[in-house]
Amino acid sequence: MRKAGVERNTKETSIIGSLTIEGRGRYDIRTGIRFLDHMLELFTKHGGFDLKIHASGDLDVDQHHTVEDCGIVMGQLFAQALDDRKGINRAGYFILPMDETLAIVAVDLGGRPALVYRDLVKVRMVGDLQVELLYDFFDGFVHHCGANLHTKVMYGRSSHHKIEAVFKCWARAMKYACSKDARLKDQLPSTKGLL
Repeated sequence: MRKAGVERNTKETSIIGSLTIEGRGRYDIRTGIRFLDHMLELFTKHGGFDLKIHASGDLDVDQHHTVEDCGIVMGQLFAQALDDRKGINRAGYFILPMDETLAIVAVDLGGRPALVYRDLVKVRMVGDLQVELLYDFFDGFVHHCGANLHTKVMYGRSSHHKIEAVFKCWARAMKYACSKDARLKDQLPSTKGLL
C-alpha cells in the first residue's frame, strides 16, 4: 500500500496530512474552511483514497495561506506516496455531470508542473470559501506533486455544482493516473527513462 505523511509548518499555517492511495474513501479533514473540507471529503470518497488534513492558519488575515498550503500539502502527499512512479498509468481524465453542470479534468503525473483552471464561477464566495483561491490550491498541488492538471467546466448554473464537479473529476482522474498496470510494474511511464 502506498502511503505518505507530511507536516508543514510556516509562520502562516500549520498542516498535518496523511494519504493512502489504496484507501477506502475514509477522510478526516479540518481546514477551518468548511466548503474546502467538503470538497476534500468528496475528493477522497470519489478517488477511493484515505486522507487526513488538519490545518490551522491565519484565517483572521484571509483564507489565502490556508487554501494554498493545503494544495501544497496535497501535492507533497501524492509525490511521496507515488515514490518513483514506476508502473503507474501516469495520466487520467474524467468527464462528470453534476446535475446541470458538466466538467472535465485531465491529469498527467509526469513530473512537470502545469495548471490550466477554468471553473466559470462568477461569484466571490461559495459557502465560506473565497472561490478565486481554488487556482492557488491547484497551483500549489501541481508544483509539489509534479503534475499537469487541466480543469474545465463546460457549462452549468450552480457555482456549488461547478466546483464540486471539478473536485469529483479530479478525484477520478487521479484514481486512474495513480493506479498501477501490472504488465508495466517495473517500468517508468516515459520513453525518456525518467520523470
